[in-house]
Amino acid sequence: MSVSHSSKLNKGVREQYMRLPQTKKVLVTYVWIDGTGEGVRCKTRTLDSEPKCAQDIPEWNFDGSSTHQAEGSNSDMYLVPVQMFRDPFCLDPNKLVICEVLKYNRKPAETNLRHTCNKIMNMVADNHVWFGMEQEYTLLGINGHPYGWPENGFPGPQGPYYCGVGADKVYGRDIVESHYKACLYAGVKICGTNAEVMPSQWEFQVGPCEGTEMGDHLWMARFILHRVCEDFGVVATLDPKPMTGNWNGAGCHTNYSTEAMRKEGGLKHIEDAIEKLSKRHDYHICVYDPRGGKDNSRRLTGRHETSNIHEFSAGVANRGASIRIPRQVGQEGFGYFEDRRPAANCDPYAVTEALVRTTILNETGSETKDYTDN
Repeated sequence: MSVSHSSKLNKGVREQYMRLPQTKKVLVTYVWIDGTGEGVRCKTRTLDSEPKCAQDIPEWNFDGSSTHQAEGSNSDMYLVPVQMFRDPFCLDPNKLVICEVLKYNRKPAETNLRHTCNKIMNMVADNHVWFGMEQEYTLLGINGHPYGWPENGFPGPQGPYYCGVGADKVYGRDIVESHYKACLYAGVKICGTNAEVMPSQWEFQVGPCEGTEMGDHLWMARFILHRVCEDFGVVATLDPKPMTGNWNGAGCHTNYSTEAMRKEGGLKHIEDAIEKLSKRHDYHICVYDPRGGKDNSRRLTGRHETSNIHEFSAGVANRGASIRIPRQVGQEGFGYFEDRRPAANCDPYAVTEALVRTTILNETGSETKDYTDN
C-alpha cells in the first residue's frame, strides 16, 4: 500500500513530547486559502494566554510569493483571524483559526472570496439563510492511485460500495471516523458521513450553518481532513472526476433555504427561487468550480447521478437534475432544496454567495452587482 514516509515514523516518540506541559502558553494555528483557490496553508505561533474568540488573536503575515499570492518583490500578505476552533491535534487550550488574506494595500487577495461573501450575507441577514454542504472526496495513495484499489487494475463495478460495510467494500474507514471525531472536537458543525458510490470515495456533511459560517466551517473541515490524512500517510483529493470511465465523480451538493422556505407554504418560495436559478445557469456553472466550469465539465455529463452541464433541470427526488427538491419537502410543502451542481473543489464562499445573489437579491445575467455604495 502506497503511504507516505512520515506516516511510518514512531508516533509513540511524538506522544512523549506532546505530553510536555506548555505552562500558560497557547499554540494558535492560522489557516488560510492559498492562491490556487483550492489549497489550504497553515502556520503556528505562540500566544501568552488563551484567546476567547477570533478577535483576541492578532493579525499575522506570511510570504505570499510562496503561496501563489504575491510577487517576491512585494510578498508580505496579512492574515486576519475571523473564525476560531479548538485544535484536535494539539488539544486544548490550543486553537485553529480561519483567516482572511489581505494584500499589502489591505485589499482582499484574489482568492479571498470570504470578504465579499460576508458583505452579501450581512445584507440579507433578515432572511436567515441556512446552508448544508455535502463534501465528497477520494482517498489516494501517495502514488496518486485510489487507496485500496488493486495496484495494476480496478475493483469490481460500482454497486456494493455506497454506504457499504466490509473490508472488501470500503477502504479507509479509520481515516473517516478520525476526521469525524476531530471535527466534533474542533467545533465544526459536521453532521454526518458515508461511503460513496465509487470505492475509496467518501462524503461528509456540514450544516446547517447560517450565512458566512458555512464557508468557515467547511474550509476548516477540509483542513482537518488533510491533516488527518497526513497522519495516516494518504491523500484526500477534491478532484471532481479523479477517475475517468464508469466511475462516479465528486461533488459538493449544497442544501439551501431561507426562513420563508422553511415555513408553511414555503414550497412556493422554493419554486420561485428555482425559477430564478433556471435563468442564470451559466453564471452558476462558472462559479461552482475554481476554473470557471472546466473542472465540472468532466463531472456533469448527465451520467453517474449528475445533470448535463449545458442544461438546467429540477425535480422532486431526482438525483439526475440540477436542482433536487427532497421528496419529504414536496409532500410537506416547505423546507429546502439541493443544488447538485457545485464541484467537490468549489469554494463554499462563492457557492453560497451566488445562491443569495440570484434568489434573494434578484441578480440576473453573468455579471454580479457591486453594492459598495449601498
